[in-house]
Amino acid sequence: MRRSRFAVFVSSILLAAGTALTGATAAQASPQAAATGYVALGDSYSSGVGAGSYIGSSGDCDRSTKAYPYLWAAAHSPSTFDFTACSGARTGDVLANQLGPLSTATGLVSITIGGNDAGFSDVMTTCVLQSDSSCLSRINTAKAYVDSTLPGQLDKVYSAISAKAPNARVVVLGYPRFYRLGTTCVGLSDTKRKAINDAADYLDTAINKAAANHGFAFGDVRTTFTGHEICSGSSWLHSLNLLSIGESYHPTAAGQSGGYLPVLTGAV
Repeated sequence: MRRSRFAVFVSSILLAAGTALTGATAAQASPQAAATGYVALGDSYSSGVGAGSYIGSSGDCDRSTKAYPYLWAAAHSPSTFDFTACSGARTGDVLANQLGPLSTATGLVSITIGGNDAGFSDVMTTCVLQSDSSCLSRINTAKAYVDSTLPGQLDKVYSAISAKAPNARVVVLGYPRFYRLGTTCVGLSDTKRKAINDAADYLDTAINKAAANHGFAFGDVRTTFTGHEICSGSSWLHSLNLLSIGESYHPTAAGQSGGYLPVLTGAV
């Protein structure tokens, strides 16, 4: 009888301990289990400039219902969806204006950033309007910035994301190559086209490295855009658009759904 009572006593202790441990584990896991919100950060490639169907309340940020973040949210129904990406954004703009929705309940963050810091718009303007040598010189200036300054700027953004959304899967998406080479195409010279493509590769390499340093996934859209560059005959990128300058050299709706969305989906 004593042994039986002792066995019952021990069993009760073990059961209580097991319940306590299980409860503790559940308590620790619950924040991550509840982290199902999605926050979409970044610049015009994330806001959807060039895709049309802009959300009126987004103002000059030009957020589109055809942008990859909106499409992903529509397909996966996250518990919350905050779309703060904005046309023209640089790293400093993300830090100042876009991180508010991030929290421990955030399970996914996507972002494209760095192109505007490196002078994307000015590079394209120079290459469209000026000589080959001027284009190459401006691209070299951009590359020097990517080497010297951009990594530190990206580090600030990525560190802030990790601090505010510690449970999130963070997917950093890159930029496509702009031109298909080796084809007959009206517009920029082959020299300029190759230099612009090389610059996109250079930028993507730097962004990939910075993302990896923070344990973030890098979504390489150059693969999905292959065969759909400008001059391909089936372009998912706007070329120079004089009627809507701001949409020039940005993904079309097809570029968002066919180029960016599958890469984000595959990286989540």
